[in-house]
Amino acid sequence: MVGGSWWARQRCLRQVANLTSAQWLASDRFERYLTSMKVIRDYIYVDPEDRGASVAVGNFDGVHLGHQSVIDLARQTAEAISAPLGILTFEPHPRSYFAPQSASFRLMSAEARATRLAKLDVDLLYELNFNTSLSSLKPCEFAQNVIADGLGLRHLVVGADFCFGKGRAGTVEDLQHFGAEMGFRVTVAPLIEAGEGQVSSTSIRSALAEGRPRDAAIQLGHWHQIEGIVIGGEQRGRKLGYPTANLSLEGLHLSKLGVYAVLVDILDGPFQGSYHGAAALGVRPMFGENTPNLETFIFDFSGDLYGSNLSVALVDFLRPELKFDGLEALIEQMQRDCDQARKILAAL
Repeated sequence: MVGGSWWARQRCLRQVANLTSAQWLASDRFERYLTSMKVIRDYIYVDPEDRGASVAVGNFDGVHLGHQSVIDLARQTAEAISAPLGILTFEPHPRSYFAPQSASFRLMSAEARATRLAKLDVDLLYELNFNTSLSSLKPCEFAQNVIADGLGLRHLVVGADFCFGKGRAGTVEDLQHFGAEMGFRVTVAPLIEAGEGQVSSTSIRSALAEGRPRDAAIQLGHWHQIEGIVIGGEQRGRKLGYPTANLSLEGLHLSKLGVYAVLVDILDGPFQGSYHGAAALGVRPMFGENTPNLETFIFDFSGDLYGSNLSVALVDFLRPELKFDGLEALIEQMQRDCDQARKILAAL
């Protein structure tokens, strides 16, 4: 068997018994099975094949270098004990659950997080529904009901500041104690440093809010990407000669409002591929609007992207949002923005 993840390989082995080697390798299911990640949202009714994983535990907002180091530790154990590699996380984010009216803080949506985790060859994503029942579990109940009995986990990797259970009362030491009693191992991952300090979602948010996407990328290990479905707009850009693909920013942490040089990935449909572009992230003060969104002009592109899944990576902040005296001044500035973005992206 070539490459792939543990869980995917198990399904491959069951399927291949009914096919010759040539038939199996020629089937489109081969590639799909080798790159699949299963998402599990319930810890009570779990298939036997989805139990016994080595997991990394956390919210994984941004899937930054610190998160990746935790995942790598879980991967090492998974390979050593021939177990699937899993992620244990929660949706909605506990912070959103307890303070639903607070300002948006997430670096990525649940869907974008799943996409990023799948690229890291994760087998099982335990994305548990964070609700009244789960949030009410005491630390010992969480360890017994969710980790040991529910998911049957064999090994967990957590950060040094990990807390769990009702009121975040459970500590890493408590988890290790419960593991010794209930039959699962616990590894504590060290904090990771990148750039000028420790890697954290908080410092990444700060870098983005200050218009420093390259500093954020150093901690992320990849460009900060905004992913979503292209939605309809007012088509003002098209009328100005700069048609844009618009993405909603609802629920996401806002990077500094302004214009960016961006890398664009069209993730599905007939135009699937990678492109360069310039994007305006903001509220369009020229037209008196106040709901922020992301409007991306893709260089040297022509096509209908409505309904397509788009990923826009912020590379460099070019300028803040401005209000112009007229449309002619706006168009001239847009051309300067695109020229500057082309030079920046050509140098990558």
